[in-house]
Amino acid sequence: MRPIIPLMPELPEVEVTRQSLVDRIGGAVIESIHVGKPLRWPVGIDVDTLTGWSVGEISRRGKYLWLPVAGNGAKARRSGGFLIHLGMSGSLGFSNGSQPAGIHDHFEMVTSRGVLRLTDPRRFGAVIWGDSLTEGMPAKLLAGLRLEPTDPDLTAAYLHARLKGRRVSIKQALLAGDIVVGAGNIYACEALFRAGIDPRLPAGRLSRPRCQKLLDEVRAVLGQAVAMGGSSLRDFKDTHGSQGHFQLATQVYGREGQPCRICQKSVRRLTQGQRSTFYCANCQKK
Repeated sequence: MRPIIPLMPELPEVEVTRQSLVDRIGGAVIESIHVGKPLRWPVGIDVDTLTGWSVGEISRRGKYLWLPVAGNGAKARRSGGFLIHLGMSGSLGFSNGSQPAGIHDHFEMVTSRGVLRLTDPRRFGAVIWGDSLTEGMPAKLLAGLRLEPTDPDLTAAYLHARLKGRRVSIKQALLAGDIVVGAGNIYACEALFRAGIDPRLPAGRLSRPRCQKLLDEVRAVLGQAVAMGGSSLRDFKDTHGSQGHFQLATQVYGREGQPCRICQKSVRRLTQGQRSTFYCANCQKK
């Protein structure tokens, strides 16, 4: 069996991180911030100036997390936040800080409620300051993001119109991110299988009814992945330190040569755009 390249944290993993953190750090007061080895981009602020600021409610946009903070006392009118990306191998942890930072912990925020750490062995992640989501570097990074999978504007008619005339495969169209964000490789493979759509089908040939079926399955797969804590194929853990389990429930992903759970034919693997695609040629039709 050919090796599988582990995936970076995708939308479900980022959403799991948000959910495991939102009720724990909100309202905390920053006591200190420590920055380790450089990440993908500079933080962009003197972190010492944020001591005494309060943490707001963490949110998500695509695969980015936004951790807002606001000044207190004389600085009460000042606010901003950190845009966080987990990169290829990153994860956030939130604990009482009893353990010292490790060699791969490159951002640490000590608060009145606990210590937030970004652990990132490959250092492709990022923690970037912005005065708001619509200003500076955060605005630039988020500008190209399209609809969220749960966005009511993401309809079968919208998808069908955006795919019209495209010759690229439907799998690659899903991964491109210029229609919908968050349908990463493992989840695109699973959604296409559940929708009965061959991943090699030219995107422009997908009918409107099949667009609806695909959207339904994308949402179902991502929802199941979040409920199962995401996929831990390499380094990902939530902020409690727990691994995800969706990788144990996949129908086709990572199952090359194994029997399809529906028809018992062998699951196949091919490479599309330098990504491994797993599918059942019997169950998924062009």
